Amino acid sequence: MSADGAQLWTLNQRLLSVVMDACTEELADLGLETKEFFVLAEVAASPYPAEIAAALLLPKASVTVYVRNLVAKGFIRREIDDADLRRHRLVLTSVGTEARDRALAALAAEYDRRLARITPQDRTELQRILQEMLSSPTG
Repeated sequence: MSADGAQLWTLNQRLLSVVMDACTEELADLGLETKEFFVLAEVAASPYPAEIAAALLLPKASVTVYVRNLVAKGFIRREIDDADLRRHRLVLTSVGTEARDRALAALAAEYDRRLARITPQDRTELQRILQEMLSSPTG
């Protein structure tokens, strides 16, 4: 059975959607909507809203709304950037860190539940394949 890129992309998206849907209630219990979770999870790596928008492929206006919501919920705070006083950087609060970690644990548990359906060898091979797909092209 041959699978083209579009079919594999669709299967991957479907898997991610199923995992996210299975965790929606746990995210809601933490006070998070799905896209708010993604923004919250990205703050440590990308502390500026424009960087978050680029990393998550979201419109800047949408990220602004999610950031505003996360600030109101006490998950993140804005701080003046010492390197450029015109900019604000985003910082996770302790409440935000806990919510992020609990949400990530819920997602990991659901994903692990699905990974349990394949052999340890296939898990290792899947990891290798995904890492190869994410590596920079050479030559």
